[in-house]
Amino acid sequence: MADENDLIGAAEFVKDRLYFATLRSKPKSTANTHYFSTDEEFVYENFYADFGPLNFAMLYRYCCKLNKKLKSFTLTRKRIVHYTSFDQRKRANAAVLIGAYAVIYLKKTPEEAYRALISGSNASYLPFRDASFGNCTYNLTVLDCLQGIRKALQHGFLNFETFDVNEYEHYERVENGDLNWIIPGKLLAFSGPHPKSKIENGYPLHAPEAYFPYFRKHDVTTIVRLNKNIYDAKRFTDAGFDHYDLFFVDGSTPSDVITRRFLHVCESTDGAVAVHCKAGLGRTGTLIGCYLMKHYRFTPAEAIAWIRICRPGSIIGPQQHYLEEKQTSLWAHGDIHRSKQRQYEDRSVPHLISSMDNLSISTSIFKSHNVYMFSNSQQNDYAENDLGMTQGDKLRALKGRRQPRSATTGAISVHIMHTNFFQNEYVRDASHAISAVFRQRNTDNIQQTAEWLFEIKDVYEVYVCNEYNVTIQY
Repeated sequence: MADENDLIGAAEFVKDRLYFATLRSKPKSTANTHYFSTDEEFVYENFYADFGPLNFAMLYRYCCKLNKKLKSFTLTRKRIVHYTSFDQRKRANAAVLIGAYAVIYLKKTPEEAYRALISGSNASYLPFRDASFGNCTYNLTVLDCLQGIRKALQHGFLNFETFDVNEYEHYERVENGDLNWIIPGKLLAFSGPHPKSKIENGYPLHAPEAYFPYFRKHDVTTIVRLNKNIYDAKRFTDAGFDHYDLFFVDGSTPSDVITRRFLHVCESTDGAVAVHCKAGLGRTGTLIGCYLMKHYRFTPAEAIAWIRICRPGSIIGPQQHYLEEKQTSLWAHGDIHRSKQRQYEDRSVPHLISSMDNLSISTSIFKSHNVYMFSNSQQNDYAENDLGMTQGDKLRALKGRRQPRSATTGAISVHIMHTNFFQNEYVRDASHAISAVFRQRNTDNIQQTAEWLFEIKDVYEVYVCNEYNVTIQY
């Protein structure tokens, strides 16, 4: 574009100063205009076909970058243009970045920021999707993300003055605990602990004790487990933490009883609550989403957007639709809860009372017993598949394979894993099952195995091709 016409069709955020444009080629900065792009700097780490939105640290670093440019003496008289490519995934992520900046720093409403993004010759943006392998059944839009950010900003969840980006990037890594705050000081999501801390075939596993120092430092008093009991809960309770078991099946949605009990635990706990399932993404994000909707009137899309910005990959498949179905009841119960809270605060009652009037819960139910919503036979029906892999296993394994980011994303010291992934326990289990299938020469089983391998080909295809000297065609 010629310098005189370089802003035709661009989205204007600050007149004669800040613009956003989609360009087919890399432009050269001129005497009047400074161009920059973050498409290759801030890159989403996907699980399957998901591609965004970018995480909290990347949003923070983008805002710092743009603030620095706007305050730069050498750029004082120049128009600043954040440009992106026609790659629809990168374009959507870039739009959220500058749209969020407009909401956070320019005090625009999400709707105002979005109107700017689609103004002129700008086309609509590709909606984001979940981290499941299957077809996308729920679209999360750029506007949803901006509205989620605005809601988090209003309630103090997003505060760049106090946000520690190095700490965020350190603890989000699997080898450092794989944890993220969704509501700072109140709700933390993390990957499920294991009986023993160790590096097993390159994959880091953390025992409950590994979390004690961090939890105590950040006033985490309560742990909620949503998956089956892999570790002994006494290891937390003996250390002074409260621990609750609210099991429901990996990849599924919680019953009303589970949801009510989770909300009650959060409402009756003075300190912070740490929630986990297997990967700390699907079930964990879903129940935290319920809390956001009940207590802060997040819409389902706002809750999903905010949780994914904090912890990418959260809330999967039917869990997205579950939040939509529960919005009306959660908002109504939240209104009742806040009304009661005001009444009892006036009377100086030390603990808030749950809005679920029809729910009678004994403390001993939580602290002494696992709350499973299935009989033993039903649990077996929903148990891990014959190859030992559930959705949570797959997501956690994929996350564990990621390499530490380059120094451009922050100078932090992390343990670098030298991983031979194809010695992973899941691959060994798969190889045993595949060997048995080939020995039996069972055509049906071979076909089923081939179909299963296709689903998770990113994890297994290299091993299978090398082990059996075959070529897999897709």
